[in-house]
Order: sequence, then structure tokens, then C-alpha cells
Amino acid sequence: MPVLGISYAQKPSDRQQFALLGDFKLESGQVISDCRIGYRTYGKLNSAKTNAILFPSWFGGTAKNIEYTFPWKAVDTTKYYLITADALGNGVSSSPSNSVKQHGPRFPQFSIRDMVESQYRLLINKMGIVHLHAVMGISMGGIQTFQWAVSHPNFMDVLIPIVGSPRPSSYDLMGYNIYAKIIEDDPAFQHGYYKVNPVIVPAVMLAEFATTTPEYMAKTMSRDSFAEWMKKIQTAKNRDWNDYLYQSKAVIGHDISKPYGGSMQEAAKLVKAKMLIISSKQDHLVNPAPAIEFSKLLPAKLLLLDSDRGHIAPDFNNPAMQTAIVSALDGE
Repeated sequence: MPVLGISYAQKPSDRQQFALLGDFKLESGQVISDCRIGYRTYGKLNSAKTNAILFPSWFGGTAKNIEYTFPWKAVDTTKYYLITADALGNGVSSSPSNSVKQHGPRFPQFSIRDMVESQYRLLINKMGIVHLHAVMGISMGGIQTFQWAVSHPNFMDVLIPIVGSPRPSSYDLMGYNIYAKIIEDDPAFQHGYYKVNPVIVPAVMLAEFATTTPEYMAKTMSRDSFAEWMKKIQTAKNRDWNDYLYQSKAVIGHDISKPYGGSMQEAAKLVKAKMLIISSKQDHLVNPAPAIEFSKLLPAKLLLLDSDRGHIAPDFNNPAMQTAIVSALDGE
């Protein structure tokens, strides 16, 4: 599924850093050998180490990609210390594609909860940060934000999930499972043991199909230009397909209420931080209903975007979204 494009910076800086976690035990009991987590930082950490904001990466995205779409107008890095984190399986942090000891399908399946725990270890062990001002993220970054809310409820003051979900809806599960099955059934995928990363056209097409809306596509791409779009799709270069598959399975298995008998009411009782939930009414990739329903269980603020851009509706240049985030971060 494509990297989100929101408002582009001119050029990403060379800020990449890594935290080495050693052998990292997953919630399944399996272990990622020599686990490492990538991250980038902006601004200055105050002496009390209380002004940090964590921004996990979205599906298939990296901390470097976040810098392209960085919310300069919503997060003041003269005031806050921003940490953008590479999620497990994104090809920068430990992933099927870059693991030496557990390469490809030998890599253990991780969860959204494992992504959060790896970031927690990064903050505690590497950076000495024992409390965050906020966690915020887009798409799978928003999904991780929901998990942070229950995994470490006292660790942050503010939570801002953007087009994320506390668990996939049935519609989401349908789309994610179709996407995973397309990858797994492609002959060039070779059950994950491919030597050259294949081009899996139907998976790319499905991602493009679901990211926006019929209205947006009809408006922005003419019927006559469809053949050119198909040509580009068939030659598109993608990140490692094992990485995509592992992250998609992490999203499929995500449910913050799982440890509480599937009760969102019980999960909501754990949330301590102030919460601003930003969802997109016309989102065909992450259905907004679970996030909207969760907001009703909390004293959370809800900003519902209504745009034919669908999943890519979030825009940090949007005054309403910008104001809502600034207000949430500043405690207003």
C-alpha cells in the first residue's frame, strides 16, 4: 500500500539513528534476533526529558518518509522534541528483508503491540525517556497510537491517532486479507523465498484502489489516462514484499481489546491521556467506525474529516486539523 503524501518538505535530512535491542521477545513468545529500531529526532530534549513527541511510521513507510510529510505547522520543534520511529517490518528497523539470521519467511511474525514495545524499549533503554508529552501517528502510525493508549496508559499526556483504528472493521479485514492473499498466491513471491523482489501488480492496484475514493479517482485521472496509469503500475518498484506481508498481518491481528475479552469498554477504561482522534469519513482503507465508536467511550475529542481524498484526507496545512493538533498538544 502506498506511502501517504500530505505536504512535502524539500529534502529529507540525514538523521537516521538506530537503537540495538538485542534479542527482542515478541508477545507470541518468538524472538527477533539482534533487533534494531530506526529513528530520527528534531528539536531539543529538555532537561527533564518531558517534551518528547513520538511519531511512529505508517504502513510501508519510514521515519525518512515522515520527514517529507512532516507536520511543521502542527508540531513546534522549538518547543517539542519530535522522535519519528521506524516500525518493525518497514525495511529500516528489523524486518524480514534485512535480517541476517532470520531472513524472509524465517522472520517471526510480530504484532502492532510488538511495534509499540520495541519503541518503548527505544525510549527507555536508549534515550532515557520515561514519559512522553504525546504519541501521534498516521494510518498504521495511528493504529500504533491506539495501542500505546492501552499498553502504556501513563506514559504520555496526549494521544493523537490520525486515520487509525483500535481494531480493524470487517470491511478492513476483507481488504487486508485480499491484499495478503494476492501477495502469498503470486507465483513470483515463491512463498517468501524469492531472490529478486517481484513486481506484484494486483497488490499495487488494490492499494491504489482503496487509498482514495471513486469520486477522487474519477476527478483526478481521466479515462483516457488509465492506460498510462496501468503502465506505471506494472513497472512500479516497491519495497520488499515480505515486509509488506508481515506488516499487513500485524494490522489484521490488531485489537486493543483482545486482552480484555474483546471489550472496548474495558479497554477504554485504561486510557489516561487526553485524546484527539482524527478520522476520515470517506476512508476506504481504515474504516472510521471503530475509532468513532471508541471516542464515545472516552472524554476524547473527535475531528471527522469529510473529503473525497479518503485515507489521504489528513493535511497538516488544513487549518482545522492544524488548530486541533496544536490545541491538543498545548493542553487547550
